[in-house]
Amino acid sequence: MTDEISPIAYLRQLSISNRSDPKLFVHSLSIDDITVIGRDPRCQIVVDPVLFGSVSRRHAEVRPSEQNEPNERPSWWICDLNSSNGTYLNGKRLRGCQILRSGDRISLGNDGPEYIFEYLEDFNQRVAAVTERGEEIPQIPQIRESVTLTQLFPIVSTGRDLTSKAFLVPGIITIIFVVSLFVAVGQPSLFNRLLAGYIALVGLYFVYRLCGKRKPWWILASAAMGTYFLLRSPVLLLFAEFFRSVLPGQLTVPGELINPLTLFVRMFFGAGLMEELLKVIPLAVLFLIGRFLPAPWNDRVGIWEPLDGILLGAASAVGFTLVETLGQYVPGMIQSTSLLLGDGGWDQLRGLQVLIPRVLGSISGHMAYSGYFGYFIGLAVLKPRQSGLILLIGYFTASALHALWNVMGSVSEILLALVGMLSYAFLAAAILKARTLSPTRSQNFATRLKS
Repeated sequence: MTDEISPIAYLRQLSISNRSDPKLFVHSLSIDDITVIGRDPRCQIVVDPVLFGSVSRRHAEVRPSEQNEPNERPSWWICDLNSSNGTYLNGKRLRGCQILRSGDRISLGNDGPEYIFEYLEDFNQRVAAVTERGEEIPQIPQIRESVTLTQLFPIVSTGRDLTSKAFLVPGIITIIFVVSLFVAVGQPSLFNRLLAGYIALVGLYFVYRLCGKRKPWWILASAAMGTYFLLRSPVLLLFAEFFRSVLPGQLTVPGELINPLTLFVRMFFGAGLMEELLKVIPLAVLFLIGRFLPAPWNDRVGIWEPLDGILLGAASAVGFTLVETLGQYVPGMIQSTSLLLGDGGWDQLRGLQVLIPRVLGSISGHMAYSGYFGYFIGLAVLKPRQSGLILLIGYFTASALHALWNVMGSVSEILLALVGMLSYAFLAAAILKARTLSPTRSQNFATRLKS
């Protein structure tokens, strides 16, 4: 559909195929409303994202001036909207806003589309001058609004943006899990494992997006599986013997009356120090392997900065959470409910009710503690002269948060929630600091300038 309007003022966009081509794309300017230029389909002037990927979603705007004098023609301001690649007016980068003059050239970035601002009366004067000289009269500017192929079939133009910006892979994984859950209905054990695995992956992906550093999925999976097999090996028994028998980390006996301070000491040794050290063993192995690999494999596998430590620590926590939840808490709840109520299906429901908050809460639980400790491991790599002190502070802080969570669980749900918020705040603060310390900050997809 084509509609023709004669504007008071307009932006002439130079031809895309050939900038010397006299064919022009003309956009009229409103005397009442702001005209936004960018890739966002909601902009008044929409830029093709395939041809001009460097243009921001909301790159610049042309706003009518509110200070027009009587009997004077309307005027407009051109304003940059904090675009990633800048707006240029007559070849100079625009800072803030500037009034437009007839004939001004506007460029979006260094290689983006170009527009010329003109009044219709100026165009008419040029037509009169050309007529007097007997030359060919230029075509009168018109607004052309047509539907493009990429607008009718968006999938044609998105290309790689589907995977990089539209979360295509997470969406496909979610669909696979949904179908698998339907297939697993009636099989409680399989259903619980699938659901726990999906929730844990969501939590890890959340941490991954916050960190903004690319780490191969198979390395993250290796950290998780390393912790999983450690908990299934005799190593767990050796750790339990040392931390819970030699050190004061004894487990509480059901019905035992114990004050919170004593409980905290026990949890600090028997849960915090023991479990955080267990979860860090896969990180130590990957760190050593990375030291002997050539580039670029050493960066992909090893720990070279705090972001590496956070990602691998959170992945290790996924393996621990799944083993602890599916191997201890869910079976324990099912068994206790079955003894109390008999086999009426309620036992499986209670087990599912335990599973969801246990795994979902790992973002403020095991992932928070291990990710926070991982930050200090990466920091020790960056600061090798103070590595001993850095590691001790990280180890004891993560263990203290871990112990505090376990203690508050037997005191108050409100206090438990506050400790969970505190643990997540520690993790989030570590991620933000790690991003500023990262040697590869310019490549970080979480800290780069958003378009």
